[in-house]
Amino acid sequence: MPPSTEKTIAVLGAGAMGGSIARGLVASHTVDAAHVLACDPSQDRLDSLALLGIQTFASAQDMLAGSLDVLVVAVKPQVLPAVLEDVADKLEDRLVISIAAGVSLETLTELVPSARLVRALPNLPVQVLSGATALCLGDTATPQDGELAVALFSCLGSAHVMREDQLDAEGAVVSCGPAYVALFADLMVRAAVEHGMTAPAAREMVLSTICGVSRQLLGSGDHPRAYMERVTSPGGTTAAGLRAMEPILFDAIERGVDAALERTGQLADKGRA
Repeated sequence: MPPSTEKTIAVLGAGAMGGSIARGLVASHTVDAAHVLACDPSQDRLDSLALLGIQTFASAQDMLAGSLDVLVVAVKPQVLPAVLEDVADKLEDRLVISIAAGVSLETLTELVPSARLVRALPNLPVQVLSGATALCLGDTATPQDGELAVALFSCLGSAHVMREDQLDAEGAVVSCGPAYVALFADLMVRAAVEHGMTAPAAREMVLSTICGVSRQLLGSGDHPRAYMERVTSPGGTTAAGLRAMEPILFDAIERGVDAALERTGQLADKGRA
């Protein structure tokens, strides 16, 4: 997609994720700020977006009264049915991208049968153009809709189309992943402080290391295991640390992902209620 495209993108719900998508579209020069619309009940959220030149609305009905190319629905799964019911009459033959975790295309179709539907599961680093988004097209979405959705989210980081039965796993790993990585960073900093480093130095150095490793892995295409082998000397300190950490971390990650998947199922049940 060329910079400053004339497509008009509306975001319904300007919380952490919806606001990040709106900001990311502007920051990446994908969409001119004047062609990004946002609606949210919080005036503070709207004011912060308006400073970027984004058009803001307190009412979804008002936002949807005009012409737009894409509606990104970024409200919580628990309130999604009520929100869509309120604006269903405005969504006929419009491209609607839902980022609600656990809300299936089948459920979305029941709520807005006349819309062209895409499910998306982005994560928070879309705000700094380093996010990751999984996309799944509904039966009524056209190939052009899919191309547009991929183009939009690719400008916010990485975007991949996949089957709907893969989305829950992607959500539990990738969409939740920023919090997992932040937890790991926090624990690394705490360990460094407990062993004598100052907190500011430990924080900066740990975060710089995480950023650097990510850039190297993305740039080289190496498997993480191959990278580990390159920085691990036989019988050395890194090998000792990895040997102690790996079984514990593997168990913790498996339990965390399983818990996230279980919660996804619970939210999906509420969305169908």
